[in-house]
Amino acid sequence: MPELGRFESVDLREAWESEAQDFTPWLAQNLSVLAETLDMELELEASETNVGPFRADILCKNADGGAWVLIENQLERTNHSHLGQLLTYAAGLNAVTICWIAERFTEEHRATLDWLNEITDDRFQFFGLEVELLRIIGTSPVAPKFNIVSKPNAWSRSVTELVDRKSVTPLKQLQREFWSALMQRLEKRKGPIRSKRPQPASWMPFSIGRSVFWLEARLHSSEKWIAVHLVMQGPNAAAHYALLERQRKEIDREFGEDLEWRPSHKKVQQHVRLRRTDADSTQRENWPDQLTWMVSTLETFHTTFSERLKSLDASDWQAVEGGADD
Repeated sequence: MPELGRFESVDLREAWESEAQDFTPWLAQNLSVLAETLDMELELEASETNVGPFRADILCKNADGGAWVLIENQLERTNHSHLGQLLTYAAGLNAVTICWIAERFTEEHRATLDWLNEITDDRFQFFGLEVELLRIIGTSPVAPKFNIVSKPNAWSRSVTELVDRKSVTPLKQLQREFWSALMQRLEKRKGPIRSKRPQPASWMPFSIGRSVFWLEARLHSSEKWIAVHLVMQGPNAAAHYALLERQRKEIDREFGEDLEWRPSHKKVQQHVRLRRTDADSTQRENWPDQLTWMVSTLETFHTTFSERLKSLDASDWQAVEGGADD
């Protein structure tokens, strides 16, 4: 019988005294060890880089598709502070794989990652990994090992989608199929409008780079029209609308069409839209032309408004009686 050795666990601090000064640089230079565990091909983009108000340990990309992969390290057990940072990163990058590496995961943090994988769409993936150091008792060098404690569950997502599909009405199912066709077109274009998970609804929101603004594609089957809206929401919606309306002539000229400016007297939400009438979205033979219009209109909205929205400051608007509606 061959003589077999035995493994022993080694304190992480024996190899990496400091998380920032030792472990993060080592991992950045040895991404293949982690990539093998995740079954990904990782390409380093930056380490100790800013993502919103926080500094991410490692930012890389999955070579298969180019999606962002963000890695956060802890040479200790998980805590709420790091969980909050990870959620901020996910919100900032919009489509990302999050890898949370720690010496030990508490049960509540492992359960939180499992829950996030259940409720988010395919743009987001959350991995929890425990790192350990092992060596064969004797004189062998220590070796790192990553153990996955939480990962995306594609099977459970497919089951959920199947249940959803069975519970929606024929019209809602048709709407989801329309949005699915739109998402496919957006993915092929690789433009500023990012595709997302299609829903059984008459509207579909899209990010435009600032949280209180978004674009909405809409279908109105009974009145036979389709539209794209710029939506403004929040306590400063009326001020933001008024500031944009001051540029109305310039915006309409740049857009290439006269947009519908639709101030709301409630001032909670304001809209600017372009609508196409005589567009029956319940008839599939009409979809190619409608999809072409919707992709073009979404991209034109993004081009026309995205930079303007970044510089809007509600304090520049001095409210008068009637506010934005005047």
